[in-house]
Amino acid sequence: MKLNEMREILAARGIQLTKSLGQNFLHDHNQLQRIVDAAELSAGDKVLEIGPGLGPLTELLLKNAGHVLAVETDARLIHFLGGRFTDAKLELLHADALKFLKSEPRDWSDWKVVSNLPYSVASPILVELARGERAPKKIVVTLQLEVARRLAAGTDDDDYGILTLLVQLDFVPREIFKIPPGCFFPEPDVDSGRVILDRREQPLLPQNLRPAFVKIVKRAFSQRRKMMFKLLKQDWPEEKLKSAFEALNISLQERAEKLSLEQFAELIKVLNEE
Repeated sequence: MKLNEMREILAARGIQLTKSLGQNFLHDHNQLQRIVDAAELSAGDKVLEIGPGLGPLTELLLKNAGHVLAVETDARLIHFLGGRFTDAKLELLHADALKFLKSEPRDWSDWKVVSNLPYSVASPILVELARGERAPKKIVVTLQLEVARRLAAGTDDDDYGILTLLVQLDFVPREIFKIPPGCFFPEPDVDSGRVILDRREQPLLPQNLRPAFVKIVKRAFSQRRKMMFKLLKQDWPEEKLKSAFEALNISLQERAEKLSLEQFAELIKVLNEE
């Protein structure tokens, strides 16, 4: 779908895009094809697309996958998509994607997620999808470049933090590339990026320890310039913490940004030992 076609469709239907919904539609065919290629789709794949908009990515997904579930919050766009596509492989759902993911937990483990995510809800959507054994096998998304860098950050990077750890617990990030604002309509005020997230073959933590992992990461980064040990004393006994830090050779003066994902995972295991 070319930019002029997109403008004509919106004008003909009297649709004014809403910034609060993150409605910046990617129209550049080369960028769209790169996203689809990165997903490595086959005829047997099931794909979740969040925020299809006018359907330029949806069209390519239908050509390459076996089933596409497209979740769109704007009723005007759902009506348009229903008229544009008659392919039986497409399932359209009128819903707020984040509320849908929270209210209807399902097993996404044999699905792929391929989407141009709305900037305003990209981070919580990804955290909701990254749910251990039920997480999709691959996620290929376009989002704000700043968020993409946080997803791929490493220890001691400025972008390293809560989002990094909550997603990387189950996914390995790779291949970020920048997408210029001119590839979208309307053009966003920020740079965009595409990132690939591959689900880990072996989980770093069992399901029963995941709530504790979320708790410790959020507490450790609640004041990232403070020593982590002092922050964690609000939730764990001091002596138990000290013993765990010593066992893992972690300094009591260390800040959260210095600890790797693997160190956080090991810390949770030690703290939960009887």
